[in-house]
Amino acid sequence: MFDFIINASLKQRLIVLGVSLLLIIYGALTVRQMPVDVFPDLNKPMVTLMTEAGGMAPEEVEQLITFPVESAMNGMPGVTRVRSVSGIGLSVVYVEFEWGSEIYRNRQQISERLNLVREQLPQGIVPQMGPISSIMGEILLIALPADPEKASPMQVREYADWVMRPRLLTIPGVAQVIPIGGQVKQYRVEPDLARLQAVGVTLAELEAALKNFGGNTAGGFVDAGGREYLIRNIGRTTRLVDLQNQPVATRNGQPILLRQVAAVTFAAGVKRGDASFKGKPAVILSVQKQPTADSVELTRAVEQAMAEMGKSLPQGVD
Repeated sequence: MFDFIINASLKQRLIVLGVSLLLIIYGALTVRQMPVDVFPDLNKPMVTLMTEAGGMAPEEVEQLITFPVESAMNGMPGVTRVRSVSGIGLSVVYVEFEWGSEIYRNRQQISERLNLVREQLPQGIVPQMGPISSIMGEILLIALPADPEKASPMQVREYADWVMRPRLLTIPGVAQVIPIGGQVKQYRVEPDLARLQAVGVTLAELEAALKNFGGNTAGGFVDAGGREYLIRNIGRTTRLVDLQNQPVATRNGQPILLRQVAAVTFAAGVKRGDASFKGKPAVILSVQKQPTADSVELTRAVEQAMAEMGKSLPQGVD
């Protein structure tokens, strides 16, 4: 059989050369179109569960959050290992599945288990599933250095959170964009205990007033003149002066405003870490890709998006 193949190939040299040339051309074209990624596939199916619990110590996080979540994940079909990390105000649970299992089916199973375990967690604590990302997922680190005299760290972080991150997440293949560094803008209310005592306002009343701030409410509808009118209470706002003028309580028929009993300002959130670029403070965006995405093509798409956004950078940001 082997001799026959050799003899036939020698007799039909032109056909063999033509077929070989076609195979070479086809292989070259295929190589150019193949996605570039780590080979072999190191992405074992895994789902990450992250739970924030502000103010809790690692011991309370482990006992009240990590242990119930980890116990609920054990025993699911296809689960090979469950491991966890409990830190200050944060619980991270990693659920690993068998090779070849479908990641979307795995996430559906975990979502069903989370619905059962939420009743065992403290009030207001909601576990969240992390995005589907690759083990080699961090493909780019984008630095936004800023001139302190022209742009504050709070402005740079706000631009990264509300402009750059949503734009990058629209690129197919991007799993997550994580901003690091800068200052997170937030409202800060500092009650004055002497003023509170003078007007007879309690901290419970102050807390209730803050919970009701900045939300829209519905009042149903009313029929008048053959028309139906929708009743809405428009209270959503982001202006600092509106928060300062928020009524806290009523005494002798007069409203007590928030600015009368507390100092209300914009301030930076408490920082647990920072970022820098070439020894200077900066905001860094970590871009992570999905497991099946082409690293080279995705990097080009991100760089193109950055070039488009570079035309609208705020003053002082390089």
